[in-house]
Amino acid sequence: MGIQEVIKEQVTGHPVVLYMKGTPQFPQCGFSASAAQILRACGVTDVLAVDVLSNPEIREGIKSYANWPTIPQLYVNGEFVGGADIMKEMYQSGELQKLLAKAGHA
Repeated sequence: MGIQEVIKEQVTGHPVVLYMKGTPQFPQCGFSASAAQILRACGVTDVLAVDVLSNPEIREGIKSYANWPTIPQLYVNGEFVGGADIMKEMYQSGELQKLLAKAGHA
């Protein structure tokens, strides 16, 4: 199975997926820490967090999967939502909470 198929399986097989540097408990960059914190603030407890630092293939593959050059990346119900800045804007406007509630996770 190619890396794009692996990524597709991850984002479609879980309602909420966060590709990040490190883990939610031990993020390895400020943007990843912010993304994990926003999800916690939304009440999300069931998230597949994929540490791209431990898998260079996924680290490169995820950038082309959504045609988005940076990490972290959030997917909800198989759809790309955005990175840390977009998550922050959506959280502040209440959009992210609504999206996650639709997914049954907030």
